[in-house]
Amino acid sequence: MRKSRIIMGLGIAAAALLTLTACNSGTPGGSPTEDSGSGEDDGTWFTVAEGVSLEGSPTFDAISERGTVNIGVKEDQPGLGYLDPTTGDRTGFDVDVARWIAASLGYDEDQLSFTAIPSANREQAIINGDVDYYVGTYSITDDRKEQISFAGPYFVTGQGLLVAADNDDIDGPDDLAGKNVCSVTGSTSIQRIKDEYPDADTTEFDGYSQCVEQLKNDQVDAVTTDEAILIGFAAQDPDNLKVVGDVFSEERYGVGLAKGDTVLQEHINTLFTDGGDIWQAIFDKNLGPAGVEGDQPDVDPVS
Repeated sequence: MRKSRIIMGLGIAAAALLTLTACNSGTPGGSPTEDSGSGEDDGTWFTVAEGVSLEGSPTFDAISERGTVNIGVKEDQPGLGYLDPTTGDRTGFDVDVARWIAASLGYDEDQLSFTAIPSANREQAIINGDVDYYVGTYSITDDRKEQISFAGPYFVTGQGLLVAADNDDIDGPDDLAGKNVCSVTGSTSIQRIKDEYPDADTTEFDGYSQCVEQLKNDQVDAVTTDEAILIGFAAQDPDNLKVVGDVFSEERYGVGLAKGDTVLQEHINTLFTDGGDIWQAIFDKNLGPAGVEGDQPDVDPVS
C-alpha cells in the first residue's frame, strides 16, 4: 500500500519550500511551530525526556558516556535532509525525526552532532560506531538487515525519475533504454535500474546534488531516486527540472541502528507508534506543503 505520492504542483511546491526553510523553530511540548520572531532556530522541537534508562542498549550506553548523540544524515536533499551552505541551518523531515528520537533519549539540540554519510558508507559507519543511528532516506532491505538493524519504517515512498523540463522523451522507466541515468552509489535506486532496466546506462556519484548538476549540464538524461527526494530538487528549479511518470517501487525508510540493539529498536518503534501527532506535525511542516501526501506507516516487528 502506497503511503505517499507526489502531487505535481511544482510552482506551489517551490514557494512552499521557501516557507519550510524559513520556519525551522519550535516549542517544547511536541508540535513544531513557526518562528516566534527571534529569527533563530533554537532546536527545541520536542519535550526533552528526563531520567531515561535503556538497560541492555550498548548504543545508549555509549551515548550516555559520551554525553552527545552522533547522528548520520543526508544534507543535499531539500525537504528531507538539507544543510543550507549560506546559513548553516539543517532542515528536513528526516533531520527532525532524528531530533525527535534524540529528545526521547533525553538530549537537546546542543547535544547533537550531525554527520553527512554517503549512501555507500552507511552500514560501515553504523558498524564502526561512527554514528549512533542514521536517519536519511534509508530504505529497509534484507541485504542491509544482515549487517545492521532498522527501527520503523517511519515513511514509505517510491522510486521516480527527474528529467529536464523540456524533455518529452522520458515518461517512465520503460523509456530509459539507451539513456544515461544517474543516482547515488550504494543506493537501492541505482541497483534497481541495473537489475530491471539493463538497457540503460548508469552514472553514479556520492550525492544526489551531483547527479542534478550533471542533468542540468546535459551530461545525463535522468536522475532516479525516491520521489520525495526528487520533488525537492524540482521545486528548487521548476523552470529546468520536472518529475515524470509514476513511482515504480516501494521504498520503506527506516532508522539504521547497530545490529542486534533491540532495546533501542523497540524504544524508537514505540516512539513512532505512540507519537502519531508529532509525526504528522513534522511531516506537514517539511513535506506536506511541497506536494507530498503521507500517512504514518505501521512499524515492523522487532527481529
